[in-house]
Amino acid sequence: MKALHIITGLGVGGAEQQLRLLLRHLPVHCDVLTLTNDGPVAEGLRADGVRVVHLGMTGNRDLRALPRLVRFIRRGRYDLVHTHLYRACVYGRLAARLAGVGATVATEHSLGDAEIEGRPLSGGVRALYLASERLGGATVAVSDTVAARLRGWGVPEARLHVVPNGIEAVRFRFDPEARRTARARTGLPDDAFVVGGVGRLVPGKRFDVLVRAVAALPGVHLVIAGEGPERAALRALAAELGAADRVHLLGERDPLGDGPDGRTPGVPALLSAMDVFVSPSREEAFGLAVVEALAAGLPVLHVTCPAVDDLPASQAPGARRIGPGPDELAAALREHAAAGPRRLPAPPVVHRYDIAHSAEALLRVYAQVLAPAPLLPGAPRTPHVPHSPSPSQTSKTSPSSKK
Repeated sequence: MKALHIITGLGVGGAEQQLRLLLRHLPVHCDVLTLTNDGPVAEGLRADGVRVVHLGMTGNRDLRALPRLVRFIRRGRYDLVHTHLYRACVYGRLAARLAGVGATVATEHSLGDAEIEGRPLSGGVRALYLASERLGGATVAVSDTVAARLRGWGVPEARLHVVPNGIEAVRFRFDPEARRTARARTGLPDDAFVVGGVGRLVPGKRFDVLVRAVAALPGVHLVIAGEGPERAALRALAAELGAADRVHLLGERDPLGDGPDGRTPGVPALLSAMDVFVSPSREEAFGLAVVEALAAGLPVLHVTCPAVDDLPASQAPGARRIGPGPDELAAALREHAAAGPRRLPAPPVVHRYDIAHSAEALLRVYAQVLAPAPLLPGAPRTPHVPHSPSPSQTSKTSPSSKK
């Protein structure tokens, strides 16, 4: 099978990184086309041996991109087109239909109750999404919560599938040496109690609440890995609250490992350096950073996280749901700081969200959309995926094998 993944952009973000990780585990020949922003994740994909093409789309209304996309799909002779993120789903599903590709899958990564990909939902956005959804063969939700939202919009049950995000848990296992090194390289005292967060610095992530909570706790440090338009405002807030020397805004960090220089700690090392993890967002489609923190053995405080909230509490005993205000967060952090650093065993939820399981579930969706139509009404359908190498046949150590 030959598949094309179309994504809106390849800057650092949860959906973008999830695509990169997923392609490492799919035993399928995959190319990636990004409509905009041939960014850091594109570089990572190319390093993995994946062909990445930048379409050069200039905006949501750049209709000139559609015929270019149709021609690209036709020339590639793809068996299946898989789209990711709103703009790619709208343009990609239509282009696949015009190019004659009948097997299309779209993953909804970032749908909230009132927002989609951090932007307010409008009637027009919803109508266009639903119109393009009808052109697809399957719509994938990354959590039961997102599936319920899509169901409420009117996406037919027969086309709706849940394939949760996944992680490579071994990458996030606590490492005492990484803890010491990461603290030294980020200016954190060895004996400081460190609160951490990971995510884009945008209003919806509500890192301002986290800054306020930590500022109220003398001696406690905060590290946030992520970049975005709120960076200057967060830095100014920390200074205003007298905590500028305890709030460390680290910018973008590699979610899968240290930087290419080997001296810039990536997210796994930073999780080892933290003592408690906080996710203050009011809305999340999944909550991947929370699962990564749990894999690192961290206690977690979160306002909402479908990856955890959709499951029994026994699946993630180290995660605690709190209210959205800074006072409750500060009180919870004060408790953790008083108790001192502790590391927990990785909970069952970490195994549940293993990326290999997600890849297997996605292959089953591919099989369904690739299945030939029944010859007679009511005849059984036998899902079939065109031959592709098995995981053992696909070199995961030699990136060139996926070119």
